[in-house]
Amino acid sequence: MFNKRTKIKELLATEPAGREVTVMGWVRTFRNNQFIALNDGSTNQNLQVVATLGLLNDETLKRITTGASLKVIGEVVPSSGKGQKIELKAASIEILGDSDPEKYPLQPKKHSLEFLREIAHLRFRTNTFGAVFRIRHSLAFAIHKFFNDKGFVYLHTPIITASDAEGAGEMFRVTTLPFDNPPRNDDGSINFKEDFFGKSTNLTVSGQLEGELAAMAFSDIYTFGPTFRAENSNTTRHLAEFWMIEPEMAFYDIEDNMNLAEEFIKYIIQYAMDNNRDDLEFLAQRLADEEKQLPQDKRSELGLIEKLEFVLNNAFERITYTEAIDILLNSSHYKKKKFQYEVKWGIDLQSEHERYLVEKHFKKPVIVTGYPAAIKAFYMRMNDDGKTVAAMDILAPGIGEIVGGSQREERYDKLTERMEAMHVPVEEMQWYLDTRRFGSVPHAGFGLGFERMVQFVTGMTNIRDVIPFARTPKNCEF
Repeated sequence: MFNKRTKIKELLATEPAGREVTVMGWVRTFRNNQFIALNDGSTNQNLQVVATLGLLNDETLKRITTGASLKVIGEVVPSSGKGQKIELKAASIEILGDSDPEKYPLQPKKHSLEFLREIAHLRFRTNTFGAVFRIRHSLAFAIHKFFNDKGFVYLHTPIITASDAEGAGEMFRVTTLPFDNPPRNDDGSINFKEDFFGKSTNLTVSGQLEGELAAMAFSDIYTFGPTFRAENSNTTRHLAEFWMIEPEMAFYDIEDNMNLAEEFIKYIIQYAMDNNRDDLEFLAQRLADEEKQLPQDKRSELGLIEKLEFVLNNAFERITYTEAIDILLNSSHYKKKKFQYEVKWGIDLQSEHERYLVEKHFKKPVIVTGYPAAIKAFYMRMNDDGKTVAAMDILAPGIGEIVGGSQREERYDKLTERMEAMHVPVEEMQWYLDTRRFGSVPHAGFGLGFERMVQFVTGMTNIRDVIPFARTPKNCEF
């Protein structure tokens, strides 16, 4: 039976010398017709399997090549080799799947991350991506655990929607209408009444608005699902399909919102530190090696583990948007014209501005509040000054904005005013406005881009390297 196997991670952790075990995995290397480095993906560490001379015939030995999959039964024995305390003395070796060494695309050398994205299934077998995706799993598990332990209700919000939550307008259309000859109205516009849903529909950019409806009954909810942006952006920070965590809390103000977001980020980082130490140390070393190639001023001041510990051990700095603009205007960076984008009150902060605040000025994560109403979404609560809204963004070292949230506008008249001013169709949004008609309460929420969080924890510089199958402009492989 195949499920009687022991995982290599468990074997290396428990070192059960003298026990007979069954292991299965893929060959990393095979030396001297005797020593097999076997890996099953549970850890980056390989198990040394010793095939004593004479155990296998020549035909079988030839088939033990890099990438081949094996089932090995044998006895765990203390190892005399360097770097491992135990090894497996094989009693039998069965080849489950061959791997042609002439055609196997992974050679024992360093491959570029771009090349590895082209060979999706073998990419997962590399040490770098093994570490990244085990950490990604841990972070996802920690997110559910955090909210579950706080009594939040996990809500599945729709992937297909008729609303544009962000007002971004860059959405993927969902339709069954024929492209070559869609039904049209008298004025020539497309007649969406003939479409599958009887109206124009898109892939969602956020589950927040639907989440607000549920928060008005359960008090505390969260969503964790795929979101989509048809933004023609090929940067290292953007994906067309990505995952978002969006909690929504009734009876919360902006202060409560900031406190929860900071606690949440620290919790999931701590979970990865406690459960993926080996993977983090591997990635920390990888990052340090990469940065040796960079000029001194481009290198990080802290290593990966130090950066994560620093976030855990320090309270996030909290400043207003107005204070942030003042800091930027008074900086030597600004005076020496080192910013690519202009700095003045009213701008949407660019990544370079966010990173300056975090990495150069405060040298720790920063929460910025009180953004100009003109650059924020319609649902954010208007502050008493009439110019700013109760928004909050958390900025992290290396990537800039990692969380965006706000206290929501719970006052019906103020909300409809904002919607009309921002040309959000009030009639189509009656289902949303109902939350402000029947027992409205102060409430707040935020969104965390999951891939940006995985980037932050793993130290990977390109967001395409922290998602199993990247979806970007002109790229939808696999």
